[in-house]
Amino acid sequence: GYRYVERNQKGMGMKKELLIGCGSERTKRLTVDGTTKWSNLTTLDYNPDHKPDVVWDLMQGALPFEDNSFDELHAYEVLEHTGSQGDYKFFFKQFSDFWRVLKPGGHLLATCPSRHSPWAFGDPSHTRVLQSENLSFLSQAQYADQVGRTSMSDFRNIYKADFEPVFVHEDENHFMFILKAIKQDAKTEV
Repeated sequence: GYRYVERNQKGMGMKKELLIGCGSERTKRLTVDGTTKWSNLTTLDYNPDHKPDVVWDLMQGALPFEDNSFDELHAYEVLEHTGSQGDYKFFFKQFSDFWRVLKPGGHLLATCPSRHSPWAFGDPSHTRVLQSENLSFLSQAQYADQVGRTSMSDFRNIYKADFEPVFVHEDENHFMFILKAIKQDAKTEV
């Protein structure tokens, strides 16, 4: 699998990880800190036959977890099965919910078919294609830099979360990314 090691990674102790849309696969495909084994893993899938810890349909609304619950949220080959191309309200609602369940500084690690892959829309259950340009719309810094200067649409009226892309890779078949949740850390607030 691909690995991304964040510089200045603090010793986090026992981290909590969430794997959504796990199916029967439990391989850790991306990593932030170089670990290839899961730590305190919770699995989620809509199909009880895969024996996830939580049976949940990602299309039914907010994830069934408290705010700031996880250090890492992993989504491998699942996001293309949710929402639909051009449904920006679902796009922002979904990523806002991922941000909500991540701890400050937590990471969303995801893989999807590349827009160049024959599987992007070759699989009849794929309803959207994600690409690197989509990630700009998840960063408040990008809005500040681009709105009014480029053709970037401004969704800050409906999107309040904030992610910083820390790893993005696309090849002929795969699109992979790691986003860091930018939040106020309750422990550092005065």
